[in-house]
Amino acid sequence: MSTHETAPSTPERVRVGLVGAGGIATVAHLPTLKSLESRVEVVGITDLDPHRVRQVAEEWGIPGRYDSVDELLSSATPDLLIVCTPPSAHRDAVIKGLRSGAWVWCEKPPVLSLAEYDEIQAEETSGGPYASFVVQHRFGSGAATLKQQVQDGDLGRPLVAMCNTLWFRPHSYYEVPWRGRWDTEGGGPAMGHGIHQMDLLLEILGDWSEVTAKAEALDRDVETEDVSFAIVRFENGALASVVNSVLSPRETSYLRFDFQDATVELEHLYGYDNSSWTWTPAEHRAQGDDERRRVMESWLPAEDVPSSHKQQLSELLDAMTAGVRPRASGHDGRRTLEFISALYQSAETGRTIRREDLANEGIYYTGMHDSNFIYGSSRLAEASPSSTKPSH
Repeated sequence: MSTHETAPSTPERVRVGLVGAGGIATVAHLPTLKSLESRVEVVGITDLDPHRVRQVAEEWGIPGRYDSVDELLSSATPDLLIVCTPPSAHRDAVIKGLRSGAWVWCEKPPVLSLAEYDEIQAEETSGGPYASFVVQHRFGSGAATLKQQVQDGDLGRPLVAMCNTLWFRPHSYYEVPWRGRWDTEGGGPAMGHGIHQMDLLLEILGDWSEVTAKAEALDRDVETEDVSFAIVRFENGALASVVNSVLSPRETSYLRFDFQDATVELEHLYGYDNSSWTWTPAEHRAQGDDERRRVMESWLPAEDVPSSHKQQLSELLDAMTAGVRPRASGHDGRRTLEFISALYQSAETGRTIRREDLANEGIYYTGMHDSNFIYGSSRLAEASPSSTKPSH
């Protein structure tokens, strides 16, 4: 008997197929599916590595072991396909899932370009199936509470925000062949790391209107950037700074929102609960310790729901039952990818990019990068023998 043997199949449970048997599947998705086994059953898994498929299937009690996405879809007929592959394989797997009639939940980044995203949307049908994407940080009680407070105007008008993804990935991290490349990963930390915090920033503040950015490869041996900075204006008038880095030894994920009546802060690393959030009232909103405490407590979430794959998947299953579009799909999923596209376009062209200027054609629609722009050029020049100064 497997250590993770699942409960017997029932007609009410959603049949789930898994594409990709790597770390994100075993660390995040399979434990999540196990925790929701009253609602789902994992019926099959596929990966390019047959040995890995057998190993993971035996460990988690998955009956179907397949050599390809096509075989998984035709033989196991899942209702929900979860895609856990490297980014370059997302588009094809998602489209195949939708064409088979399965709903799809795909790991970040969604795809490598806005053009690929639009191809996926073209495969969706009213009432489902829909494709949604993993951005679990917006699915905790802290984010839900703050979003409602912003909509209700409880904290006053949003004015200033900070969104920092300061992580550390050693040189060895990029020894994996598909990492740090435009054709396989689609970008650097803006695409693969900071996307979670940026998605949460947009979840709270809404649509952005313009981006001015810088990006560079300062230290890692990558084609993409290893750090980026952006100044963002939102349609509601708020201004925000956004930093994405894989060069920061003391890692943190930090968001700060300054409203007319309060500052709200979130500091965590890879996931949060209510203890990660702080609401601080402005002086004019509360005088004295007792009043400040009362106001702060009135703003806190009523329940403590951590950000997690489990919470997002639960909402996705609810959407499947209701036949409605889930969050983190459609326009709601495209908005963050549009922002990343504008960030790279601004960094590479030196221009401020307005949202209305985004085109459905050209370099930054079919990809995220102009191949004529070389990241790390100053670092590479310093390392070149021809740039070495002669001794005197």
